Amino acid sequence: ESSFDIVSKLDLQEVDNALNQTGKELSQRYDFKGVDASIENSGENIEIRANSEERALAVLDVFKEKLIKRQLSLKILDAGDPQASGKEFKILIKLKEGITQEQAKKIAKLIRDEGPKNVKTQVQGEELRVTGKSRDDLQQVQQYCNCLRYARQLQVSNFSSETK
Repeated sequence: ESSFDIVSKLDLQEVDNALNQTGKELSQRYDFKGVDASIENSGENIEIRANSEERALAVLDVFKEKLIKRQLSLKILDAGDPQASGKEFKILIKLKEGITQEQAKKIAKLIRDEGPKNVKTQVQGEELRVTGKSRDDLQQVQQYCNCLRYARQLQVSNFSSETK
């Protein structure tokens, strides 16, 4: 039997690089002079601050550009609406990682309905294991998963063959 896992993992180093590039661009761009715009990683969240709602949204747009240039999907972001906090506006961004049980079940159902009939799926925590006797069938499922437009960025990992 051969198998692979469908996962949703973040490359935190690339996210951090995009964050640093955004901060550098904010300090250099003319349209951000004097607006006290900033972006920083505050533990589990990324926090954007600016003195107006428009500038806070502009910082978010710059951050999204940097993520795209680093080939990260915008599906990893869960950005809230700008919130007034005293004289400034804040946007809290949560990073999404992992596949929920509900999402894994939906993906498994799609694979059962659309994929080869002799392929099995099994939810394992925040991953979905796909197994089958034929590597060709598994590669067909991988191609199908790459085509899925889903609420998370999906990757395929641990492709292996076991001979018994």
